[in-house]
Amino acid sequence: ISHTWFWSLIQNDFKDGKLDFEGCMRLLEKMQVPFDEAHLTHIFKKTIDKHTGQIISMDDFKSIYRTIVHRTEFQELFRAYSPDGKILPDTQLTKFLIKEQFQTEASETTAFELILKYEPIDEVRKKKQMSFEGFVRYMNSEECSIFKSEHKTIYQDMSQPLCDYFISSSHNTYLIADQLMGPSHLWGYTSALLKGCRCLEIDCWDGSNNEPVVYHGHTLTTKITFRSVIHVIDKYAFMSSAYPLVLSLENHCSPKQQEVMADCLKSILGDKLLSSPIGGETEMTHLPSPEELKFKVLIKNKKVGTIEEGMLRMEDNTQAETEDISDSEMVSSEDTDETIPLHSRRNSMKRRGDRRDSALPPQKKPKVAFEKVAIALSDLVIYTKSSKFVSFEHSLENQKCYENNSIKESHARKLVKNSAKEFISHTTRFITRIYPRGLRMSSSNYNPQEFWNVGCQMVALNFQTPGTQMELQDGKFLDNGGCGYVLKPEFLRDPNTTFTPQNVGAYSKPMSLSIRLISGHQLPPSSMSKTNKADPLVHIEIYGVPEDQARKKSSVVKSNALSPKWNETFSFNIQVPELAMIRFCVEDEVSLVNKEFLGQYTLPVLSLNTGYRNIPLLSREGVKIESASLFAHVWYY
Repeated sequence: ISHTWFWSLIQNDFKDGKLDFEGCMRLLEKMQVPFDEAHLTHIFKKTIDKHTGQIISMDDFKSIYRTIVHRTEFQELFRAYSPDGKILPDTQLTKFLIKEQFQTEASETTAFELILKYEPIDEVRKKKQMSFEGFVRYMNSEECSIFKSEHKTIYQDMSQPLCDYFISSSHNTYLIADQLMGPSHLWGYTSALLKGCRCLEIDCWDGSNNEPVVYHGHTLTTKITFRSVIHVIDKYAFMSSAYPLVLSLENHCSPKQQEVMADCLKSILGDKLLSSPIGGETEMTHLPSPEELKFKVLIKNKKVGTIEEGMLRMEDNTQAETEDISDSEMVSSEDTDETIPLHSRRNSMKRRGDRRDSALPPQKKPKVAFEKVAIALSDLVIYTKSSKFVSFEHSLENQKCYENNSIKESHARKLVKNSAKEFISHTTRFITRIYPRGLRMSSSNYNPQEFWNVGCQMVALNFQTPGTQMELQDGKFLDNGGCGYVLKPEFLRDPNTTFTPQNVGAYSKPMSLSIRLISGHQLPPSSMSKTNKADPLVHIEIYGVPEDQARKKSSVVKSNALSPKWNETFSFNIQVPELAMIRFCVEDEVSLVNKEFLGQYTLPVLSLNTGYRNIPLLSREGVKIESASLFAHVWYY
C-alpha cells in the first residue's frame, strides 16, 4: 500500500521523466521532509554516481527519500510492535504509547487521534491503522519532542505576588554588541521582547533639544532617543506575553528631562502604563500578581516618599516639580550598572598592582549626577521602587514590599557564599535584581543559575551575547508557555524556609534520571568539512544546586553527521529537580584539543518528557536548526 501511495504522490513531478537537484529539493519540501542542503547534496551525488548525468529517476528519488526519512532506529521500534512489519493496528499503537512513551492514560481513542493526525495513507487511516510512514511522522512530531507539551502553555498559578516568580530580565537592553564602542539599537528592545523578556533596562541621559537619550554613559556606544525606545516598547510589549513588563530606568537625567521622560511614558504608552495602584489601594502588605497586572507596563525608578503621598499629589496637582532624595533613599554608584568610564579605565589599567576587581581608583568613584527626581516621573513608580540595598537585616526592618534592590553579581556572589539563608529569606519578600559587573566590557555574562538557586527574581543578562549563560536563560523561560514568568518552587517562596543550595534538606523529592542517547540526525556538518562530515560527540550537562552540577560526554562518532549512532546510557541523581536544568550540546571533535560547537538544547529537568524523544538543536544565536536533532530514550523516577 505504501508503495502505491508513494508513486501516486510523486508521479506528477516525474512526468518529464527525470528530476535534477533543484527538483529533488522542491519535491522534498512539498512532501514536508526537513533536510539539510549539505546532507542532501551528498546523498544526491552518491545516487547519481551510480550512473552518469545530473538527474535522477523515480527509483533514485525513492532511495534518497528512504535515506533521509526511513531511519533504522524508527524501523526497529515499529517492527517491535507491528504484527507483520507493515502495519500498526490502534491496539498495538496504544501498547507502544503506554509501555514506551509512559503515557499511562493512553487508550485506543488516543491512538486513533494520532492515526488521524499523522497517517498519510487514506486506506490505512480508515482501518484505524498506522503505516511506517505515519509512524515516522508521529516520531518526528512535536508530540515526541523532549519538551513536555503541557509546559508549552501557561500552566502555573499566575495569581501569586510578583516576588514569587522568576522573571526573564535583560541588562543594557539597548546594546547589540559590547559595552564600550558598540552600537545602541532599537533592535535590542525588539528582540528581547520577542523572546518573552519581561524586564528591560533603559539607561537615560540628557540629550540635545531637551530630548533624553539612551546609551551606555561615559563610553563611545551610539545614542538613540528615549522617545523612540518607548515607541518600540509600546509596539512589542505584549506580543510574546500578556504578563506585566517592567522598565528598569537607570536614570542620569536632569529633572527637566525627567519630566520629558514622564510625558513620553504617559503619552505613548497610554492605558498600558500603570500609574496608580490596582483597586486604588495605597496601604500595601504584598505585591499584586502577574494575573492582576496583565498588559501593564511598570516603571522601576527611584521614588520620592510613599505611594500614598504620590496619589495625594496627583489629586492635588499643585506640588513642587522636583524633590531631593534623602540619603537613605539614594541609589549609590554601587547600585547602578555603570561600566567603568573610559578615562578611569585607563588609569586603573596603568596601575598594574591593583586588584582587577576594584577597577576604579578610590578617589574616582563615579558620583551620582542628579540627586533630584522629577515628581512627574517619581509618581509613575508604583510597585517597583528602586531602593538601595544596605543589608538583609536593614531590609527586613525597613523595606516596603514594593521596594526592590539591584545587587551587582560580585557582591551577590559573596552574599550567596556567606549568607544564603538570609538571601533566600530576603527574596521571598522582595524583588531582587542581579546585574553583570561593570568590568564585563565585552558584554559577557555570568552563570544565572547560582542566583536562581537563592530565589533572585530578576537575574539580568546581556541578551545580545550568545553562550551557555544565555542558553540557560532561554531554556529556563521556555517553561510556562514562554510567558517570561516562572513560579518559584515552594521552598523559595516560604518566608520561613530553611532551604539553602548547600543544604537542601528534605525540601525536594530527589530524582533518578536515565538518558539513553541513541542517535543524531542531519547534524550540521563541521565547518572544516568540504562535504557533509563531522566527528560528533554529545555533552549532557546538569545545572542546579552545587551537588547536582554534572557533566558527562558520549564517545566520538567518526566522520558521520548524517546519522551517527551512540546507544550510550547516562545516569544522574538529582537532589533538587525543581531548580535543575539539563543541556545537550553537540560538538565536532576537530582535534583532541579543539572542538567546534554544532548545536545545543537546554530545558528545565521537570519539563523532560519520558520515553523515545527528539531533541531539537539550536544554533549559538538560539535559532532552531530546522532538520537537525538528537534521538534519545528518557526515563526517571
